[in-house]
Amino acid sequence: MFKILVYCLVSLVLLSCSSKTHTGSLTERCVADYKAAEEKFKDGKYWRVKEDLDEVLQSCTGTGVMEGAHFLLAESHFRLEEWLEARAEYGSFVNFFPGSPYAETAAYRKAVSAYNLSYKDSRDQSNTTFAIRDFSRFESEYPNSTLLDSTYMYLDSLNNRVAENDYQIARLYSRMGEPGATAIYLKSFLDEFPKSPRQKEAIVMLISSYIEMKEFSSAKFYLERLRDIYSTDEKMLSSAKKLEEQIASAERSLERKLESERRQKLKQKDDNS
Repeated sequence: MFKILVYCLVSLVLLSCSSKTHTGSLTERCVADYKAAEEKFKDGKYWRVKEDLDEVLQSCTGTGVMEGAHFLLAESHFRLEEWLEARAEYGSFVNFFPGSPYAETAAYRKAVSAYNLSYKDSRDQSNTTFAIRDFSRFESEYPNSTLLDSTYMYLDSLNNRVAENDYQIARLYSRMGEPGATAIYLKSFLDEFPKSPRQKEAIVMLISSYIEMKEFSSAKFYLERLRDIYSTDEKMLSSAKKLEEQIASAERSLERKLESERRQKLKQKDDNS
Protein backbone atom coordinates (compact mmCIF):
# COMPACT_ATOMS: atom_id res chain seq x y z
CA MET A 1 0.00 0.00 0.00
CA PHE A 2 2.88 2.33 0.87
CA LYS A 3 4.51 1.69 -2.51
CA ILE A 4 1.27 2.58 -4.28
CA LEU A 5 1.02 5.86 -2.38
CA VAL A 6 4.63 6.74 -3.26
CA TYR A 7 3.97 5.97 -6.93
CA CYS A 8 0.90 8.22 -6.92
CA LEU A 9 2.82 11.08 -5.32
CA VAL A 10 5.64 10.80 -7.87
CA SER A 11 3.10 10.75 -10.70
CA LEU A 12 1.41 13.87 -9.35
CA VAL A 13 4.75 15.68 -9.11
CA LEU A 14 5.62 14.74 -12.70
CA LEU A 15 2.23 15.84 -13.95
CA SER A 16 2.62 19.09 -12.09
CA CYS A 17 6.05 19.70 -13.63
CA SER A 18 4.70 18.81 -17.05
CA SER A 19 1.82 21.21 -16.70
CA LYS A 20 4.24 23.95 -15.71
CA THR A 21 6.39 23.21 -18.76
CA HIS A 22 3.47 23.54 -21.15
CA THR A 23 1.68 26.51 -19.59
CA GLY A 24 0.99 29.56 -21.73
CA SER A 25 0.34 29.83 -25.45
CA LEU A 26 1.90 27.64 -28.13
CA THR A 27 4.07 30.56 -29.23
CA GLU A 28 5.38 31.15 -25.70
CA ARG A 29 6.17 27.46 -25.27
CA CYS A 30 7.93 27.28 -28.66
CA VAL A 31 10.00 30.40 -27.95
CA ALA A 32 11.01 28.94 -24.58
CA ASP A 33 11.96 25.59 -26.16
CA TYR A 34 13.96 27.33 -28.89
CA LYS A 35 15.81 29.50 -26.34
CA ALA A 36 16.63 26.39 -24.33
CA ALA A 37 18.01 24.73 -27.48
CA GLU A 38 20.13 27.81 -28.17
CA GLU A 39 21.69 27.57 -24.73
CA LYS A 40 22.50 23.89 -25.26
CA PHE A 41 24.06 24.78 -28.61
CA LYS A 42 26.27 27.39 -26.94
CA ASP A 43 27.33 24.72 -24.44
CA GLY A 44 28.27 22.36 -27.28
CA LYS A 45 25.50 19.84 -26.59
CA TYR A 46 24.79 19.35 -30.27
CA TRP A 47 23.24 15.90 -30.01
CA ARG A 48 20.66 17.11 -27.50
CA VAL A 49 20.05 20.24 -29.57
CA LYS A 50 19.11 18.10 -32.57
CA GLU A 51 16.52 16.18 -30.56
CA ASP A 52 14.99 19.35 -29.12
CA LEU A 53 14.87 21.14 -32.47
CA ASP A 54 13.25 18.20 -34.23
CA GLU A 55 10.36 18.56 -31.82
CA VAL A 56 10.22 22.33 -32.29
CA LEU A 57 10.12 22.00 -36.08
CA GLN A 58 7.32 19.47 -35.87
CA SER A 59 5.04 21.42 -33.54
CA CYS A 60 5.86 25.12 -33.82
CA THR A 61 4.80 26.14 -37.32
CA GLY A 62 3.67 29.77 -37.42
CA THR A 63 5.18 30.70 -34.05
CA GLY A 64 8.13 32.74 -35.36
CA VAL A 65 10.88 30.32 -34.33
CA MET A 66 11.00 28.10 -37.42
CA GLU A 67 13.71 30.07 -39.23
CA GLY A 68 16.07 30.09 -36.28
CA ALA A 69 15.33 26.48 -35.35
CA HIS A 70 15.92 25.25 -38.89
CA PHE A 71 19.25 27.06 -39.15
CA LEU A 72 20.36 25.91 -35.70
CA LEU A 73 19.58 22.30 -36.62
CA ALA A 74 21.77 22.59 -39.73
CA GLU A 75 24.51 24.15 -37.60
CA SER A 76 24.31 21.26 -35.14
CA HIS A 77 24.82 18.72 -37.93
CA PHE A 78 27.72 20.83 -39.22
CA ARG A 79 29.42 20.96 -35.80
CA LEU A 80 29.01 17.18 -35.46
CA GLU A 81 30.61 16.76 -38.93
CA GLU A 82 27.49 15.01 -40.20
CA TRP A 83 28.15 16.38 -43.65
CA LEU A 84 25.38 14.64 -45.56
CA GLU A 85 22.71 15.77 -43.08
CA ALA A 86 24.23 19.25 -42.82
CA ARG A 87 24.18 19.76 -46.60
CA ALA A 88 20.55 18.63 -46.76
CA GLU A 89 19.44 20.91 -43.90
CA TYR A 90 21.30 23.96 -45.21
CA GLY A 91 19.85 23.36 -48.67
CA SER A 92 16.35 23.06 -47.25
CA PHE A 93 16.88 26.22 -45.20
CA VAL A 94 17.93 28.26 -48.24
CA ASN A 95 14.89 27.03 -50.15
CA PHE A 96 12.44 27.88 -47.37
CA PHE A 97 14.07 31.14 -46.19
CA PRO A 98 15.88 32.71 -49.19
CA GLY A 99 15.57 36.21 -47.70
CA SER A 100 16.94 35.24 -44.30
CA PRO A 101 20.06 36.98 -42.94
CA TYR A 102 21.38 33.44 -42.42
CA ALA A 103 20.83 32.43 -46.07
CA GLU A 104 24.33 33.43 -47.26
CA THR A 105 26.02 31.48 -44.47
CA ALA A 106 23.74 28.51 -45.08
CA ALA A 107 24.50 28.47 -48.82
CA TYR A 108 28.24 28.64 -48.13
CA ARG A 109 28.20 25.92 -45.49
CA LYS A 110 26.09 23.72 -47.72
CA ALA A 111 28.97 23.82 -50.20
CA VAL A 112 31.57 23.22 -47.46
CA SER A 113 29.58 20.18 -46.31
CA ALA A 114 29.63 18.78 -49.85
CA TYR A 115 33.38 19.48 -50.01
CA ASN A 116 33.95 17.49 -46.82
CA LEU A 117 31.82 14.64 -48.15
CA SER A 118 34.03 14.59 -51.23
CA TYR A 119 37.18 14.68 -49.12
CA LYS A 120 35.87 11.84 -46.95
CA ASP A 121 35.34 9.53 -49.92
CA SER A 122 37.56 10.57 -52.82
CA ARG A 123 36.41 7.53 -54.81
CA ASP A 124 32.94 9.01 -55.19
CA GLN A 125 33.31 11.80 -57.74
CA SER A 126 29.60 12.69 -57.50
CA ASN A 127 30.27 14.40 -54.15
CA THR A 128 33.02 16.45 -55.78
CA THR A 129 30.59 17.42 -58.53
CA PHE A 130 27.99 18.47 -55.94
CA ALA A 131 30.56 20.59 -54.11
CA ILE A 132 31.71 22.34 -57.32
CA ARG A 133 28.09 23.05 -58.21
CA ASP A 134 27.32 24.38 -54.71
CA PHE A 135 30.32 26.71 -54.63
CA SER A 136 29.72 27.91 -58.19
CA ARG A 137 26.12 28.70 -57.33
CA PHE A 138 27.21 30.54 -54.20
CA GLU A 139 29.67 32.60 -56.27
CA SER A 140 26.89 33.48 -58.69
CA GLU A 141 24.25 34.35 -56.08
CA TYR A 142 26.52 36.25 -53.67
CA PRO A 143 29.01 38.11 -55.92
CA ASN A 144 29.88 40.61 -53.17
CA SER A 145 30.28 38.10 -50.36
CA THR A 146 33.28 38.32 -48.05
CA LEU A 147 33.43 34.52 -48.34
CA LEU A 148 34.41 34.55 -52.02
CA ASP A 149 38.15 34.23 -51.37
CA SER A 150 37.67 30.99 -49.48
CA THR A 151 35.12 29.91 -52.11
CA TYR A 152 37.79 30.24 -54.81
CA MET A 153 40.23 28.32 -52.63
CA TYR A 154 37.74 25.46 -52.28
CA LEU A 155 36.98 25.50 -56.02
CA ASP A 156 40.69 25.26 -56.86
CA SER A 157 41.03 22.32 -54.49
CA LEU A 158 37.99 20.59 -55.99
CA ASN A 159 39.18 21.12 -59.56
CA ASN A 160 42.57 19.69 -58.62
CA ARG A 161 40.76 16.71 -57.11
CA VAL A 162 38.91 16.07 -60.38
CA ALA A 163 42.13 16.61 -62.31
CA GLU A 164 44.00 14.14 -60.14
CA ASN A 165 41.32 11.52 -60.72
CA ASP A 166 41.54 11.97 -64.50
CA TYR A 167 45.34 11.89 -64.37
CA GLN A 168 45.33 8.64 -62.40
CA ILE A 169 42.98 7.05 -64.94
CA ALA A 170 45.40 8.01 -67.73
CA ARG A 171 48.28 6.63 -65.70
CA LEU A 172 46.42 3.35 -65.20
CA TYR A 173 45.90 3.01 -68.96
CA SER A 174 49.59 3.70 -69.46
CA ARG A 175 50.55 0.92 -67.06
CA MET A 176 48.13 -1.42 -68.84
CA GLY A 177 49.97 -0.79 -72.11
CA GLU A 178 47.11 1.19 -73.69
CA PRO A 179 48.88 4.24 -75.20
CA GLY A 180 45.84 5.22 -77.30
CA ALA A 181 43.50 5.47 -74.31
CA THR A 182 46.27 7.15 -72.32
CA ALA A 183 46.66 9.84 -75.00
CA ILE A 184 42.91 10.50 -75.15
CA TYR A 185 42.68 11.07 -71.39
CA LEU A 186 45.85 13.16 -71.23
CA LYS A 187 44.87 15.50 -74.07
CA SER A 188 41.55 16.16 -72.35
CA PHE A 189 43.36 16.61 -69.03
CA LEU A 190 45.79 19.18 -70.44
CA ASP A 191 42.96 21.24 -71.95
CA GLU A 192 40.59 21.12 -68.97
CA PHE A 193 43.06 21.53 -66.10
CA PRO A 194 45.80 23.94 -67.20
CA LYS A 195 46.55 24.89 -63.56
CA SER A 196 46.99 21.34 -62.32
CA PRO A 197 50.39 20.58 -60.75
CA ARG A 198 50.33 17.37 -62.84
CA GLN A 199 50.72 19.26 -66.13
CA LYS A 200 54.44 18.48 -66.49
CA GLU A 201 54.00 14.78 -65.82
CA ALA A 202 50.99 14.65 -68.13
CA ILE A 203 52.88 16.16 -71.09
CA VAL A 204 55.82 13.80 -70.56
CA MET A 205 53.49 10.79 -70.37
CA LEU A 206 51.64 11.97 -73.48
CA ILE A 207 54.87 12.28 -75.46
CA SER A 208 55.86 8.77 -74.36
CA SER A 209 52.46 7.46 -75.44
CA TYR A 210 52.87 8.98 -78.91
CA ILE A 211 56.37 7.53 -79.19
CA GLU A 212 54.98 4.10 -78.31
CA MET A 213 52.28 4.51 -80.99
CA LYS A 214 54.96 5.73 -83.44
CA GLU A 215 53.06 8.98 -83.96
CA PHE A 216 56.22 11.05 -84.03
CA SER A 217 54.75 14.30 -85.34
CA SER A 218 52.38 14.46 -82.36
CA ALA A 219 55.21 13.54 -80.00
CA LYS A 220 57.34 16.39 -81.39
CA PHE A 221 54.43 18.82 -81.13
CA TYR A 222 54.02 18.19 -77.41
CA LEU A 223 57.79 18.14 -76.92
CA GLU A 224 57.93 21.72 -78.21
CA ARG A 225 55.01 22.61 -75.96
CA LEU A 226 56.94 21.19 -73.01
CA ARG A 227 59.98 23.28 -73.87
CA ASP A 228 57.95 26.46 -74.41
CA ILE A 229 56.03 26.23 -71.13
CA TYR A 230 58.99 25.20 -68.97
CA SER A 231 61.77 27.06 -70.75
CA THR A 232 63.34 28.12 -67.43
CA ASP A 233 63.05 24.71 -65.75
CA GLU A 234 66.43 23.04 -66.16
CA LYS A 235 65.17 19.69 -64.94
CA MET A 236 62.33 19.67 -67.46
CA LEU A 237 64.63 20.79 -70.27
CA SER A 238 66.89 17.85 -69.43
CA SER A 239 63.87 15.53 -69.61
CA ALA A 240 62.90 17.11 -72.93
CA LYS A 241 66.38 16.36 -74.30
CA LYS A 242 66.04 12.69 -73.34
CA LEU A 243 62.58 12.54 -74.93
CA GLU A 244 63.99 14.07 -78.11
CA GLU A 245 66.62 11.32 -78.19
CA GLN A 246 63.93 8.69 -77.66
CA ILE A 247 61.92 10.06 -80.56
CA ALA A 248 64.97 10.06 -82.83
CA SER A 249 65.90 6.52 -81.78
CA ALA A 250 62.32 5.28 -82.32
CA GLU A 251 62.23 6.95 -85.76
CA ARG A 252 65.49 5.25 -86.77
CA SER A 253 64.19 1.89 -85.53
CA LEU A 254 61.00 2.33 -87.52
CA GLU A 255 62.96 3.32 -90.64
CA ARG A 256 65.18 0.25 -90.32
CA LYS A 257 62.15 -1.97 -89.87
CA LEU A 258 60.38 -0.48 -92.88
CA GLU A 259 63.54 -0.77 -94.97
CA SER A 260 63.93 -4.41 -93.93
CA GLU A 261 60.32 -5.14 -94.83
CA ARG A 262 60.77 -3.37 -98.19
CA ARG A 263 63.85 -5.43 -99.04
CA GLN A 264 62.12 -8.63 -97.97
CA LYS A 265 59.19 -7.90 -100.25
CA LEU A 266 61.56 -7.12 -103.15
CA LYS A 267 63.41 -10.40 -102.55
CA GLN A 268 60.14 -12.33 -102.48
CA LYS A 269 59.13 -10.61 -105.72
CA ASP A 270 62.45 -11.55 -107.36
CA ASP A 271 62.14 -15.16 -106.16
CA ASN A 272 58.64 -15.41 -107.62
CA SER A 273 59.59 -13.93 -110.98
